[in-house]
Amino acid sequence: MKKTASKAAGAMSPELRPLTIGILAIITCAAFEAMAVITAMPVVADELSGESSYGLAFSMYLTASLLGTVVAGSWCDRKGPRPALAVGMSLMILGLLAAGAAPDFWLVTVGRAVSGLGGGFMIVAVYVVIGRSFPQRAQPVVFGWLAAAWVLPALIGPVVAGFVTQQFGWRWVFLGVAPVVIAAVVIVWPKTRELGAMAAADAAPAKARVVRGLALAGGVFAAQWAVVRLADTDDPGTGTLVGLVVLAAAGVVVALAVLPALLPRGTLVLARGLPSIIATRGIVNVAFFGTEAFIPLMLVSSRGIDPGTAGLTLSAGALGWSAGSFVQARVTFGRQWLLVAGSSVLSLSLGGFALATATEAPLWVLVVVWGLSGFAMGMTLSSTSVLVLKLSAATEQGRNSAALQISDQLGGVAGTAGAGALFALLHDPADPGHVPTFVAIWLALWVFTAAGIVSGLRGARSSDDGPGLTPSKSMEGTVPA
Repeated sequence: MKKTASKAAGAMSPELRPLTIGILAIITCAAFEAMAVITAMPVVADELSGESSYGLAFSMYLTASLLGTVVAGSWCDRKGPRPALAVGMSLMILGLLAAGAAPDFWLVTVGRAVSGLGGGFMIVAVYVVIGRSFPQRAQPVVFGWLAAAWVLPALIGPVVAGFVTQQFGWRWVFLGVAPVVIAAVVIVWPKTRELGAMAAADAAPAKARVVRGLALAGGVFAAQWAVVRLADTDDPGTGTLVGLVVLAAAGVVVALAVLPALLPRGTLVLARGLPSIIATRGIVNVAFFGTEAFIPLMLVSSRGIDPGTAGLTLSAGALGWSAGSFVQARVTFGRQWLLVAGSSVLSLSLGGFALATATEAPLWVLVVVWGLSGFAMGMTLSSTSVLVLKLSAATEQGRNSAALQISDQLGGVAGTAGAGALFALLHDPADPGHVPTFVAIWLALWVFTAAGIVSGLRGARSSDDGPGLTPSKSMEGTVPA
């Protein structure tokens, strides 16, 4: 068992400083990996003829993260966060090495999936460490710093990745990140030694959650693969067409059948309180990450901008995200209303991004607007993290954190896979930079920002009393209205 930190201890107090530094090191590595890979991916797709499957390289990362998240949630409750953290780091390194050595685009996608599985383990472990080690008053500050940990990778990641891609080849972007992840292991590993399980837990529910996690990941994978293949296949035969449609429908049915048991009761119907807080996380992710995945491809193919310069737009989004998270740590009114404000700002900025793309506005306009989108996400997502920990019993922070991450990743999968399917359906191989194709994607994703406002309003009606939930019911959406 870990030593209990003083309720008055700050994130940089002597007793918590080593753990804070270790957590920041993990997030910094994850941020650099994300910024570097998304910058290099247009070149990877072009060299390995993977444009039609471009979205899969991102959505498969998130699909595998779903499985890792479900497994890690129960595992952290039973064994503490340390085992999940170790496995997650190892898988991320293995996936990076596999993608860097891949001779075909589908093998790059496999490598991304392995890294995503590791990422699912890691993020739940980090959330549990924060929930169990830091006093509640320090948690908003910690989440703000986690967002700030993206600043340096956001500034140098795209530039470095663009330079490496142009001078040495895209493979070194993947291979070069692996040592950085190893360095994070060295920093954080000794700091988690005392973080054991909170209490003995029944293994049977955990096994059931793993089975559901496998079914969810399998259903999501089947649906997105079938949709992308359906959109990418010219004149499919009747048998192929029927088979792909049936596979996509079956995947959706399986995912919807098991998903409710992995989330607080009422999440899918936007029940007030904790369920809608978790739902908001997923809904806004659909819009943001579906758009972000295709920004470099749009800039490279439509405007002939080099990958490093195109990545600066992503840097603006990450910097805006950090600013939004910094602001949320200093609010003096009800934190839950930041969900409404963030979703509203995201709706305005994403609509503006679609307009700026359609009118071929200067690059600096796209950079500014996307930075505003990042600001909205930083404000919203950091607030959902704080609220979920606040409304969770200590013995179930692992499962509730896992539910939040399932919503997070499922939103990202839906956004990137949906955008990928639209791109495969609409794009012309003879004109890969066709601007209306990208505008159509942005507008389709914008619809979800409106849903995020509604979900945020429902989530704002949550309890402000903290973790006074009955522990046995905290996963059942019983937050007081």
